[in-house]
Amino acid sequence: QVQLVESGGGLVQPGGSLKLSCQASGFIFSNYAMAWYRQPPGKERELAAWIGYDGRDTVYVDSAKGRFTISRDDAKNTVYLQMNNLNFDDTAVYYCNRLGAPVSWGQGTQVTVSA
Repeated sequence: QVQLVESGGGLVQPGGSLKLSCQASGFIFSNYAMAWYRQPPGKERELAAWIGYDGRDTVYVDSAKGRFTISRDDAKNTVYLQMNNLNFDDTAVYYCNRLGAPVSWGQGTQVTVSA
């Protein structure tokens, strides 16, 4: 059974940091590029960052460049998103999924940036 379980979200002040984790199961994790998506309140889900299947390539949405770092640990079937210098616009539900070949979405993890 394919499953994605996101965790690590929370309430943080502007300028703070969070590290999100996504545990995958039910498919050969190391064969797939993985991505983090986010859905701000009242808006569509958008791609935030992705990492190639071998971890060598990473791409970020412009607003995340220099602040977010995506990484993966294939031994743990887990993809991470380190988020630094968070601002109000980063408030969203964050999801992970396979890039280009998505499976059923997980429940996501809520990130709220608030003073």
